[in-house]
Amino acid sequence: MVAFGKKLKQAQVQEWQGYYINYKLLKKRVKRYSQAQQSGTQDTQPQSVVLKDFSRLLDSQILKKFDKRFGSSFTDYYVKTRSNHPYSQLQSVFKQADPVIDFIKAAVSRLSNSTSFLEFLGKHAFIVQDQDDLGAAPSDVNGDLFVEERYHFMSLLLNLVNTFLYMVNTYIIVPTADGYSLTLGAAATVCGVIIGSMAIAQIFSSVYFSAWSNRSYFRPLLFSSIVLLVGNTLYALAYDLNSLSVLLLGRLFCGLGSARAVNRRYISDCVPLKFRMQASAGFVSASALGMACGPAMACLFQTNFKFCNLLTFNEATLPGWVMAFLWLLYLSWLWFSFREPPPYTKLLVVPKLNAEHGSTKPLLLASEANYEDEEGDREEVEDDGEEDSEGSRSVEPVTSIASAYQLLTPSVKVQLFIYFMLKYAMEILLAESSLVTGYYFIWSTRNVAIFLACLGLTVIPVNVVVGNYISNIFEERQVLLASEIMVCIGILLSFNILVPYSASQYVGSALITFVFAEVLEGVNLSLLSRVMSSRLSKGTFNSGLLSTEAGTIARVIADGTITLSGYLGEQMLLNITLVPSLCICVSAIVATCFTYNSLY
Repeated sequence: MVAFGKKLKQAQVQEWQGYYINYKLLKKRVKRYSQAQQSGTQDTQPQSVVLKDFSRLLDSQILKKFDKRFGSSFTDYYVKTRSNHPYSQLQSVFKQADPVIDFIKAAVSRLSNSTSFLEFLGKHAFIVQDQDDLGAAPSDVNGDLFVEERYHFMSLLLNLVNTFLYMVNTYIIVPTADGYSLTLGAAATVCGVIIGSMAIAQIFSSVYFSAWSNRSYFRPLLFSSIVLLVGNTLYALAYDLNSLSVLLLGRLFCGLGSARAVNRRYISDCVPLKFRMQASAGFVSASALGMACGPAMACLFQTNFKFCNLLTFNEATLPGWVMAFLWLLYLSWLWFSFREPPPYTKLLVVPKLNAEHGSTKPLLLASEANYEDEEGDREEVEDDGEEDSEGSRSVEPVTSIASAYQLLTPSVKVQLFIYFMLKYAMEILLAESSLVTGYYFIWSTRNVAIFLACLGLTVIPVNVVVGNYISNIFEERQVLLASEIMVCIGILLSFNILVPYSASQYVGSALITFVFAEVLEGVNLSLLSRVMSSRLSKGTFNSGLLSTEAGTIARVIADGTITLSGYLGEQMLLNITLVPSLCICVSAIVATCFTYNSLY
């Protein structure tokens, strides 16, 4: 609303003047916080202190300007916690409200329970829900029309299929990688390098795909499909060429084709707000399904024959051949069905009829979108100029890794470290599963594949339980800490201390570790989106890229740990690889306790 502060003062009822919000005081306090944060001086207060201070002020005062200026998502947390507080003024309002409020609250509760699973799953994808997209709030009609113009259901479906196929491609080789390396004359533990080489390349591909998606979506997806087609073909040909180098080159090519940054970005930029949560949930479901289908497909490749005495088709090469064929089909579908969204510059400039002169002039809708924050109070000229600037442009994205790092508060760093920890623990569990089960239990490839597929299939049911029930009972930071402790317990139970080491002990501990790591991932990314600066919501070096890089680096280090530990013998592999997992997990728990009060 234009000139809100001035109109509020003018509209006050004299008898109730003492009960109105002190809008001028709130605005000055928020300005002081934001200036201190931007200056980075020594007297800058920690975020937790600022939030506590502002909470006390808000017990009797409104919240939007604080979130916008300070780069926090404090409104949801404040309303949720204060509305149930026995001494809250909000609670006193509820007590005096008409009985119809109870009916409305019951209806909202039923609706919340029915949609909370999608919301939790959507947060799991860590896809930006930015209120400053296109310089307009989500409720702005024109801003939503921009996204409607860019939305194309078949293109969205192609992005989800790309996500699914890439996850299948990642895990389809896990049950057979150790046997493949033995066939080529290497040690079985080299499977860590084979699996991890894809993640190594993904560290770099995530950056250039994120930058590329600023200009196009079709071309990076096309490039990704071609590179993955070539990479899987090389992986399959390595058997007949008897070359470990060709095998590793093929996996590197597969990692260079990782377009998950493009998939996330398409949902964030091109899917209307009313469909975005469902699309985000679809992204997570596609990833989980691919993770389960990859190993499951591997157990079907129990064959061995040669084509024209040139190409071998067996359990080692068929993952490469099958994925190459699937990427060829996807490439054809992409070429004929994908629609490149029009760029923002073409959508933002629209003609407006000039009634006085009967002509049209271009009008930038984005410059009119956020005038609701302008104050119009002539007694505070400096503040009003600042409000004008905020309302007419969106938050500037960061342009370098160094700039992004400067915006990372201690809470954000801890959450990224937790994400690193859970990805490390999960990669150790999955990548060495064929080695551990083969050494201790003499499991076949089929048994390993079924075990990994069953782990992958737990993702959706676990998220149903957490999204529908647990997240409605406990705070996310409570679930975060409890999940970390359970992951730590799962790792402890995995150690080979008792003789003999039983399959039930391994499967049970693996299930605890994997399930609670999945719970932890969803809650961690949700909290990360709350505590991360709004400047990291868009651009090349966005929050999604930072979390992806943290997880990918964890996978690379985990796979390298498996290979290095193999030099000490397979009998030592399990315990040696679990020690770093345990140390990192304990460190994450300690770090969470230190930043617990700043997690909202």
